[in-house]
Amino acid sequence: MRINMDFSQRVVIETDAQDWVETRANGVRRRMLDRDGAESGRATTVVSFAAESYFPGHGHDGGEEFLVLEGIFSDESGDYGPGMYVRNPVGSAHVPHTKEGCIIFVKLWQMDAADQDFVRIDTNLDEGWQAGAVDGLSVRPLHQYGDERVSLVRWRAGVHYPAHDHPGGEEVLVVAGSLQDENGSYPKGTWLRLPPGSEHAPFSTTGCTLFVKSGHLSGELGA
Repeated sequence: MRINMDFSQRVVIETDAQDWVETRANGVRRRMLDRDGAESGRATTVVSFAAESYFPGHGHDGGEEFLVLEGIFSDESGDYGPGMYVRNPVGSAHVPHTKEGCIIFVKLWQMDAADQDFVRIDTNLDEGWQAGAVDGLSVRPLHQYGDERVSLVRWRAGVHYPAHDHPGGEEVLVVAGSLQDENGSYPKGTWLRLPPGSEHAPFSTTGCTLFVKSGHLSGELGA
């Protein structure tokens, strides 16, 4: 199974309009955004856990990172509500489950084996937020390794960001509100993957919160 594996192409998916696909785990469904392999290999996915559901214990040979969008996600290391950002490095393992149900945005098999940081960040806290590059933006850095940068970004209504390019590509998930640029409008739940060298001038008329990952796609163009 290969889904959106041409990293030279711009991809825009309104995830809330996608059908849920059942997994082998009872009560666990997913919306697949990019994928290389049926049940292993690189994947970017929105995953829904029904109340009282769980996924069998498993390891992460390629690492895992996720952002909790709704509900409470749990494993043996803790309980994580909306806004929690988690990184489990290559070689880690866990048994995920949920009592009340949850939805997470998750990326698998996309970490360098030398990047061994476990990360647990509650983005709801004021700690760590800083002013962005233009007035009206607030940025919460989440992780950095090599050329990869991961952050949550809050936009006030009416903010315009100057035209700029992305030498290493960029991925964006609209967590709240809506984002626009010269190519269209992107409501809550939209996932964008912009290839290396692409350019745009984003703005938000209503304000928004974005999960942003950049600088990590240039090495994927031959995939």
